[in-house]
Amino acid sequence: MIDAADIAEARARLRKILVPTPLEASASLSELAGRTVLLKPEHRQRTGSYKIRGAYNKLSRLERGGEVVAASAGNHAQGVARAARLTGHRATIFMPATAALPKVEATRADGATVHLEGAVVDEAIALAHSYAKTTGAEFVHPFDDPLIIAGQGTVGAEIVDEHAGEATVVVPVGGGGLISGVATAVKAARSDLRVVGVEAAGAAAMRASLDRGELVRLDQVSTIADGIAVKAPSELTLAHVRARVDDVVTVTDDQISRAMILLLERCKAVVEPAGAAGLASVVSGVIPGDGPVVVVLSGGNVDPILLIRLIEHGLTAAGRFLVLRIVVVDHPGELAHLTEAVARLGLNVLDVEHHRVGLKLGVDKVAVMMTLETRDQEHRDDAVRSLREAGFDVQPVE
Repeated sequence: MIDAADIAEARARLRKILVPTPLEASASLSELAGRTVLLKPEHRQRTGSYKIRGAYNKLSRLERGGEVVAASAGNHAQGVARAARLTGHRATIFMPATAALPKVEATRADGATVHLEGAVVDEAIALAHSYAKTTGAEFVHPFDDPLIIAGQGTVGAEIVDEHAGEATVVVPVGGGGLISGVATAVKAARSDLRVVGVEAAGAAAMRASLDRGELVRLDQVSTIADGIAVKAPSELTLAHVRARVDDVVTVTDDQISRAMILLLERCKAVVEPAGAAGLASVVSGVIPGDGPVVVVLSGGNVDPILLIRLIEHGLTAAGRFLVLRIVVVDHPGELAHLTEAVARLGLNVLDVEHHRVGLKLGVDKVAVMMTLETRDQEHRDDAVRSLREAGFDVQPVE
């Protein structure tokens, strides 16, 4: 396993190329969570995530002019591409065919040769391994490498330097490279600080491995947080987490999407789902206690089209959208009667559809699908109850 000296060496190498990401206190999020919330904004780092740290630490130790190869759907690809440009290496990146176009273009913009092959990241990784064996290129693993872990650990070293009080450091977990490095740095300097990892519930390979006492490889993963959608950690990262991390918890996709909305509204920060996982655990009460928390926002690379969908999902999960199926008599004035009732309840109509044909729909009836904007979950529930009390046949569409 790595130690504090490895991280100190990485920090010295990285100092000249990193963008400072000092801790930021959020009064709004602190009030909401009932505890002091400090944010480590790595979504503002070069390439939009912490990944440049490990990639540069690895590549700066290699002979200049050589070729490196990596596989990723996004952040690791961009980190390796930028590090290769800075260190004078040629980079070849395998990305799944489904990779978001902005991430592909950003990787190419740093001079990398990008191969869009494979249906999922695991297939892209296999192709990258094969390419490395055939060409002699250096394979750069996203987390199963001591130099990568040491580079990511500089995040933890900076946290310790900036925060002198008690705290729980909350870190997103995919393959475990980031939390392995952060926990090493934090525990070496401040053994009193807690370090807690956060996985997506649909990709909780680290939690499963800890529970079973051995490395577990999931058959499949399912989460909106593609940056931490990893089927298995490595033996190396599992050893670090077992020895140095206090707990690993999970959050749902709904909790993640709500955290993204909070970051947009309260902090004016665009953070990807994986990057928002830590905050999701805090505002959802998954992290116990009322002491200060330092939340690592690990990345901000999100496809704009996906962001629109995630915003809609997050608003729905927070009770800010309401879709109703309302059956009314197909007579003149009935729709006006319905919209007047909706207006009195303070609901903003976003969309209306009429359906005159459907199963269990009488010949004299029409189904009205209404998409409404609400203030919160309480307003949403009150609206449904009030419309039913007014005599409308209302069915929320989940």
